[in-house]
Amino acid sequence: MKIIVTWGVGGGSTKLSSFDKALYNAGIANYNLIPLSSVIPLGSDIEIKKVKLQDKKEDFGKKLWVVIARATVDKPNQKIFAGVGWVFNQKEKKGLFVEHHGNSREEVRNLIERSLTDMIKYRVDIFGPINYKITGVKCLNKPVSALVCAIYQVESW
Repeated sequence: MKIIVTWGVGGGSTKLSSFDKALYNAGIANYNLIPLSSVIPLGSDIEIKKVKLQDKKEDFGKKLWVVIARATVDKPNQKIFAGVGWVFNQKEKKGLFVEHHGNSREEVRNLIERSLTDMIKYRVDIFGPINYKITGVKCLNKPVSALVCAIYQVESW
């Protein structure tokens, strides 16, 4: 299975519409998101790239299985960041995801590193280095959202 990590930021007149714009900019606005926890299945590969899945008209409204980090703010001059981090066992093609948000890139990176360091302590598998994708945005005069999303698969109803 190929898992794609995509990201987006967006603004709108409401917090909800700013989140929708971030989904649009991440390429996944026209799906019903189904959140997953943190396990990357055996036989997976991870690719970091922007997608344009919403351009597939035949997929409108389908289920999209994801691990998602998201943050929204409506206070002027406040910054928000969202990030997904992962460790991966290259030999067995499996791993773990975590998702965090915060007020700075450094805060999110630190949370990702601390969570994954804790999570691999009690697992017997050997995982590679910590990887992550973080994005952020500053609120100017309307609500803004930031998100990073690991896409597992599209599924019909």
